[in-house]
Amino acid sequence: MGSFYSRKGFMLCITLLFFHTPQAQQHYTLQQLIDSATANLPLILQKKALVNSSMAGITEAQHSSLPQIRLSEQLNLSSDNSLAGSYLPLGGIPSTSGGIRKDGNYQAASGNMAVLYGEYDLVDFGLRQARINRAKSDLALKQSDLDRDAYIVQHEVARLYLIIGKDQYQLKADQQNIDRYENIFRVIQALALSGIKPGADSSLAKAELARTKINYNQTLGRLNQLKEQLGYLTGIPGKTIGIDFTAEELPNKMMLDTLANNDTSGNPLIQYYLRKKEAVDAEGKLISKSYQPRILLAAGAWGRASSIEYNDQYKALSDGFAYQRFNYMLGVGFTYNLFNSTSKHDKLAINRFQSEASTQETNLAIAQLHSQARQADLALQTTSLNLEQIPVQLQSAEATYQQKLAQYRAGMISLIDLTNASYVLYRSQTDYATTLSDWFLSRLDKAAATGSLHSFIQTIQ
Repeated sequence: MGSFYSRKGFMLCITLLFFHTPQAQQHYTLQQLIDSATANLPLILQKKALVNSSMAGITEAQHSSLPQIRLSEQLNLSSDNSLAGSYLPLGGIPSTSGGIRKDGNYQAASGNMAVLYGEYDLVDFGLRQARINRAKSDLALKQSDLDRDAYIVQHEVARLYLIIGKDQYQLKADQQNIDRYENIFRVIQALALSGIKPGADSSLAKAELARTKINYNQTLGRLNQLKEQLGYLTGIPGKTIGIDFTAEELPNKMMLDTLANNDTSGNPLIQYYLRKKEAVDAEGKLISKSYQPRILLAAGAWGRASSIEYNDQYKALSDGFAYQRFNYMLGVGFTYNLFNSTSKHDKLAINRFQSEASTQETNLAIAQLHSQARQADLALQTTSLNLEQIPVQLQSAEATYQQKLAQYRAGMISLIDLTNASYVLYRSQTDYATTLSDWFLSRLDKAAATGSLHSFIQTIQ
């Protein structure tokens, strides 16, 4: 019976190894994973394209004040009847020059006109600069949005990296737990065959061995899911990602007294909201400048032809295509909408409330980051104290297990006592992995809140 279970267990292990044999892996540092995410994640590439768009917007704003020069020409075939008197514009009413006579004449006449006309704002009372400043503030906002998303992605990659490191340690603990129970199972088989221990112990040990393998499979499945998430962020196939992360000595090398540093002013998350407020304010200044008067320089030159002579004589239609008269004009104009104040007031009121909302949004983000930093401080205090006790727990649990194993072989204790000792050792290893992971994640959250994420990442290398 025992030999059959041994062979069956061996085949089960071989099967598990076959299905869980990882593909060829390449080990990556945390910085390499972050660089890959920055280079490949579509979200970051989208924000980079928006930054480039805003850079083009600055050029467009600078070119918006260039002179407007239009060249037009039209060939006409029409009648020429008009009356003396003026009228207000009524839309697309064709213009007729001359043709004022007692009776109407509907004979067709040809005409040709070419016009070159240009305008240039001599004085715009700061409108051009306001447009440029608004475009620059939009670029700063888009860049800060890119920096914010890149910062969030770095935080998420670092978090996954640390959790994967923790689960890799947990997987080793699960494997050691399997090895212990396989060893216990072999001891029980030997004692049962010699008649020292009852066969029930063998069944109980077999059940415990199955439970340890279930734990191993669950940890392995969770680890693969985490790597898949990391692969999504980095663009690297998750199954090929290897992490060579040894965390046991890092807490002693990293500064523990980071509780006083809660400055969030340099955090990219805050910079985004500050740039957003500046963009709203720049829009308000542009609104003000858009309703200022304009002093412009206008110039034009035109040539005209008509098949109707000055004495109202109709000539051949072909005579109306060659230019016969030329004129030019140069002038300075002033334009201002006398009813601009109402529209300006309304738009500035909207902008003022948007600015107030941006201020409160910034205050909320600062408060949230301060709270995150304080929570990380409290978590660090707890985990730092626990890290001092974990070695004692591990050493005691390991010594207890070895002692109980020897006592069980000598027939001094029951299997329940031995499995309890094994469980305590496994729980101690799990507590160590969890506590160490909690310490690193708290340090990560503190670094993310205070804007020192880059320094933390460099420490992990």
